[in-house]
Amino acid sequence: MSDADSGVGGTDRTPGSGGHRAWIGSFTSGGGRGVTTAAVDPATGALTVLAATDAVVDPSYLAHDPAAGVLYAVSEAEQGAVGAFLTTAEGLVPFGAPVGVGGAGPTHLSVAGRRLLTANYTSGSVSSLPLAADGAIGQPAAVLAHQGSGPDAGRQRSPHAHQVLPGPGGRWVLSVDLGTDSVRVCALDPDTGAPRVHSETVLRAGTGPRHLAFHPSGEVVYVLHELEPQLTVCRWNADSGELQPVAEVPVASPGAPGSAAASPSAVVASPDGRFVWAAVRGADTIVTLSLEGGAEKPLLTGTVPCGGSWPRDLTADPSGRRLYAANERSGDVTWFEVDPLTGEPRRAGSVAVPAATCVVFG
Repeated sequence: MSDADSGVGGTDRTPGSGGHRAWIGSFTSGGGRGVTTAAVDPATGALTVLAATDAVVDPSYLAHDPAAGVLYAVSEAEQGAVGAFLTTAEGLVPFGAPVGVGGAGPTHLSVAGRRLLTANYTSGSVSSLPLAADGAIGQPAAVLAHQGSGPDAGRQRSPHAHQVLPGPGGRWVLSVDLGTDSVRVCALDPDTGAPRVHSETVLRAGTGPRHLAFHPSGEVVYVLHELEPQLTVCRWNADSGELQPVAEVPVASPGAPGSAAASPSAVVASPDGRFVWAAVRGADTIVTLSLEGGAEKPLLTGTVPCGGSWPRDLTADPSGRRLYAANERSGDVTWFEVDPLTGEPRRAGSVAVPAATCVVFG
């Protein structure tokens, strides 16, 4: 495999160059091709694989900065790192060598202003790295080590940061920790970019929070748990930087096929604020929750197969009319049309992507 997308010519970095594109992460250690570039049919949402690059080892999660024309990827390895690619009209071009994050096993990353943030699962920490004006990743990383544990001796003996992302408005950064059953709200030091804990919301012990999503209103947060098939609904106060849990909602029906092995992975709120979707591994399903009763009152209204096995991530396209499940174990990305009335996903197609882990759009 080459270090860049096959057929790459120039390096035109005009935002949006190359038309409708999706990028798919995968585990190279599990037979994946690294970062796969796919064309997106604007009429149907169908993906067509164009090329791939293995310039980053185990790029399990990606983040796109359209303003800079750069795609970022974690390297989920013991010596965790992040890599960058220019998103040109012809394909991806590696943009500098991967940079260490000062943590182990990064599983998620996001862009917060001129900082690149990573959630380091194995070491239980969050890293913040500087970004140059052109999007290049700088050094050194400022690292915040989480503290604490949970009651599950097999999974929660130590912190395990699983996701980090800026809140609406960019004032706060939220990190979800599976090992400590909590969500931390941090501010970034204006001089060093170092994360500093502002508040911590402790959720029910042993549930193992994994990912969260904001309602489009910016006032409600949905926290999805991995160790129990539950969604915690929280009120978000952007002024005080605090989360307040208000309800728990199941994302798997007791006794349903696969419910005993249910391991939720990703949560998505629709852009119009009418639905929430969650991917559930083990059960290999996508569940729909209606917000007809209000953003704080999601109601489980439907469950459909994910189209493969072990949906590690779930993504809505920018319009919210389609969902894409990255099915790791079956090695595919399956896409769904969303019923505009019910929110139910209806399978529309799939494409083979070995060891697929996530999908992002450009």
